[in-house]
Amino acid sequence: MIERFLGIEEVPDTSSLSLKNTLDGMFASHGLSMSRLRGQGYDGASNMRGEFHGLQRRILDENPYAFYIHCFAHQLQLVVVSVAKCCSSVFEFFNTSTLIVNNVNASCKRRDQMAQQHHEHLVNQLERGEIFSGRGKHQETNLARPGDTRWGSHHKTLCRILLMWDSILEVLENLAEDTTNGDKRYVASGLLKQMENFEFVLVLHLMIRLLGKTNDLSLCLQKKDQNIVLAVGLIGTTLEQVSEVREHGWEELFEEVKAFCLLHNIIVPNMEDTLTVRGRARGRGGQLVTHYHHFKYEIFNVVHDQIIVEMNNCFAERSTQLLRCITCLDPRNSFANYDRSKILELAQIYKDDFSSYDLLCLREQIDIFIGEVRNDSNFANCHNLGDLAIKMVQSERHIVFQLVYRLVVLVLTLPVATATVERAFSAMKFVKNELRSKMGGEWLNHRMICYIERDVFAKIKDEDILYHFQELKTRMKKLPPLPQTRASGTLHTIDIFLPSLSLSNDQLYFMDYITNLYVCSGSYDALDEYMIDEADPNHH
Repeated sequence: MIERFLGIEEVPDTSSLSLKNTLDGMFASHGLSMSRLRGQGYDGASNMRGEFHGLQRRILDENPYAFYIHCFAHQLQLVVVSVAKCCSSVFEFFNTSTLIVNNVNASCKRRDQMAQQHHEHLVNQLERGEIFSGRGKHQETNLARPGDTRWGSHHKTLCRILLMWDSILEVLENLAEDTTNGDKRYVASGLLKQMENFEFVLVLHLMIRLLGKTNDLSLCLQKKDQNIVLAVGLIGTTLEQVSEVREHGWEELFEEVKAFCLLHNIIVPNMEDTLTVRGRARGRGGQLVTHYHHFKYEIFNVVHDQIIVEMNNCFAERSTQLLRCITCLDPRNSFANYDRSKILELAQIYKDDFSSYDLLCLREQIDIFIGEVRNDSNFANCHNLGDLAIKMVQSERHIVFQLVYRLVVLVLTLPVATATVERAFSAMKFVKNELRSKMGGEWLNHRMICYIERDVFAKIKDEDILYHFQELKTRMKKLPPLPQTRASGTLHTIDIFLPSLSLSNDQLYFMDYITNLYVCSGSYDALDEYMIDEADPNHH
């Protein structure tokens, strides 16, 4: 499916009624009908997703077939934010990580110092043969600030802390020793103590692993060619992997953390020693638990349980009747989930696109289609609905099985993520910058369309643009008419070489006239009547 940018509209307020009126106006200006809308997707703002008075409800009241899908990538970011606050240890860890980034990036001097230390560390590793050089490897980098609204930023921040571990420690050491400000010295010393704590290292490795899985899923959901069936499958696969790690991943993680601690001289506590439950005082008889219990059951299991619960809660669309019907069209494993009754139920959901007669025909057509494609080796490599639609067009089955193809297209129109919209807002920073801050709404819209849809505008010829601009209104001067092209649609150029001839100005002018006559006529006939004999220049 292809998404196209239509424009940006200014609204007087952000209420759902105002947004609906603005949307109606935009549809009317582009000649679109709200009755033909088959999918809508927004972020989690209450004025958009409100069940009773949100924008999606107002559109559904007018068109019940415009099914609402909460942006999957946005929901996944909500899962990440929730996991970052799931228990006191993880919450404290992310607060400490933010303090580290803020203190190290507080000045250009510290950033340059950290970059230099990291560079020297990489050079030493290359000399010892611990890492290898290559194109695109070991590029200059810096710490990134995490943000709740920046998709994947938490994972990127933690990865860079791990990669630049020694450089960060050295910057904090210099800050603790050299600064004359007592508050900064106290903060730097506290961050050093936190970073060289076993619990901090354990949570760092744990969150890098977990957020790595969600970050890969987020990148997949943001792809332009994504469809609802494949997105639901990816979410299910990620949940299975997280559950598998919860049951069998503790030992591997613990050994990795111990190896890191031994490499950086960080003390590994005895797992059988006891400590008080977080938030309780030992002197007041606080409950004692072993380090093993604290790390495995109060951190490791709690984090995994939280991400599983949040993903099941956020992605409630996976259990809706619409999605259960759609999965029956999944072409993987030779349509292993095929269920004719569910597919017919899906067609009935879109009853405005399928008449009663179409439903009767679809009942038999779908069985014939499934039986045929199961025996066709060309469909064996179909892994999602997008591949299925492409194969149907390539084999011209979209003509034979028109009702099946119509159903597949309707499913593909359901939005998965609003990443394309987010990219449009990012593009606005390039179009309307500080040098063009007073750009009006109409001019901004035109420039953004040209910038975002530049792949379309790159195919338009300059001459077409010039003459279209000329025909918009009556102008004092007209552009010269375009030269006619040959049957092949191309013009040929002429190179005339007269090395040994000495021609008069009249003869040169005459030759220039003949050349122009050829270019304007676009054929060789104009030259056939006026040929110059090299032996006799006066003979035309």
